[in-house]
Amino acid sequence: MSAFWIVLGVATLLMLAYRWYGRWLAARVFPLDDSEPTPAHTMRDGRDFVPAPPLMVFGHHFASIAGLGPLLGPAIAVIWGWVPALVWIVLGCIFIGAVHDLGCLYSSLRNRARSVADLACDVAGVRARALFLLFSIFALALAMGVFVINIANLFAPGAGGAEGGHVPEAVLPSAMLIVLALGVGVLFYRYRIALSRLTLPALLASLVFVWLGVQYPITSLFGWELTAQRWTYLLLGYALAATLLPVWLLLQPRDYLNSFQLFLGMGLLLLGALVGGFTLSAPAFNPAPAGAPPMVPLLFITIACGAVSGFHSMVASGTTVRQVDRASHALPIGYGAMLTEGLLATLALLAVAAGLGAEWQTRYADWLSAGKGALANFVHGAGALVSAVGVPLALAKVFVATVAIGFALTTLDTGARLIRYNLQELGRAWGIAPLRHATLSTALAVGLIGFFALLKAPDPLTGELKSVGALLWQLFGASNQLLAALALLVISLYLRSLGRPTLYTLLPMGFMLIATLTALTIGMRNFATQGNTLLLGFSAVIFALAVWLVGEAVVAWRAVRAPVQTR
Repeated sequence: MSAFWIVLGVATLLMLAYRWYGRWLAARVFPLDDSEPTPAHTMRDGRDFVPAPPLMVFGHHFASIAGLGPLLGPAIAVIWGWVPALVWIVLGCIFIGAVHDLGCLYSSLRNRARSVADLACDVAGVRARALFLLFSIFALALAMGVFVINIANLFAPGAGGAEGGHVPEAVLPSAMLIVLALGVGVLFYRYRIALSRLTLPALLASLVFVWLGVQYPITSLFGWELTAQRWTYLLLGYALAATLLPVWLLLQPRDYLNSFQLFLGMGLLLLGALVGGFTLSAPAFNPAPAGAPPMVPLLFITIACGAVSGFHSMVASGTTVRQVDRASHALPIGYGAMLTEGLLATLALLAVAAGLGAEWQTRYADWLSAGKGALANFVHGAGALVSAVGVPLALAKVFVATVAIGFALTTLDTGARLIRYNLQELGRAWGIAPLRHATLSTALAVGLIGFFALLKAPDPLTGELKSVGALLWQLFGASNQLLAALALLVISLYLRSLGRPTLYTLLPMGFMLIATLTALTIGMRNFATQGNTLLLGFSAVIFALAVWLVGEAVVAWRAVRAPVQTR
């Protein structure tokens, strides 16, 4: 089957979903009123609360939510067949993920940019807020730790180059994009140069640095070999510095430029699928691949961000809400960005399902191979699609890797900032004065990310300490999707307190809650069988926090009597 017609069909469905379901939700369930000033105006401080043009906020939000998740998840889940993966991406992002994102942004806009975790205090009590904050901090730190591991491995030199998941050629363009973003931020906000005059030169310069990166791969610095572990420490240092900077200086402009890189990449993938005549080499259905866990419910956990992601609730009610200029912008930013991510996940799925060609069988021989080689498989498959439009294959792979790293870096920056916000909220809730300090809470946030990025556990066979990065992806998927279910639960309670319809958030919440708790139970059983007590303990903590929070929400739901009328 042709990859081009599949992606064209998906894009049409997503546009129709925005036109009909998204607008209906914005009118009936999450009414957006431009007469009410947004927190970016009422709480403007020049650091975190800064109103920005809708295209720039869309770029920030999309770049933050579209990290490695929508690329890695489909690249792993395709082992069960491209049909079930595609169906979950499309239905998940339309009816669950986009509803979740819009609901979180709407609720935060109406409540002085308070996070979903903080809002839980109003609708379910102080214990619920503390539980949600603890769960969010844990899930965010875990997710960012996984991202750091993957970025470090991509940057580090290694055998096989891009084929083995190592692209040091992407170091230069990734670093220079940060420099370009700083320049755009200063020129736009300090010298009032129109964004339209800055965008094209900056984007063209970033592409030149992609070409230069191929010519001059960076594998050492001042004679210091840049291994994966050293890159881990450098990335943690970057996260610390970037999180302390005002959002207008780096976060907004870099995310904005990153989004254009990704749009270009998505366009090239679509064009490559058209002119290259790629057909799908992956099987349509493969329900029992060697060594794989059961497809249901693990499919819904493996493809996380491309269909629904709890991390998005933190972005929407954390950094994005503080930049929204008008309430009506929440529809394209909240609902629209999630649909765009669904299209990205579809392209990632097709990159490995069609771009790998005859290599698919060897690269997906079993579950272990699919998990360990996911990022390399995506870079190779997407590079093949891009090369079909005339771009040299080596350059195409570096461009694809640069785009992926750019989004992972911006997600890392946003994630660290969100952990800081949550720690500060926890400090206010528990009366812990040091946690309310921005610099100290930022350092603690980066420290928590570093804990997971550097985490090692003994190998059950040899006893040797090894990185648990591959296993952390399973735990990340479960905790991330569980966070989405809990966010939908809080939003449902909030809508009930307003007298608004709750069915459209309760049904997705119930589905995600059942799927994630079941998957977490399967994961705990596997960790126990493997003797991995560390990850078993983490899983048990996640499970206990989630069940406790659901219990608090049930009690609150029974206590709330929804008003008959609402404005």
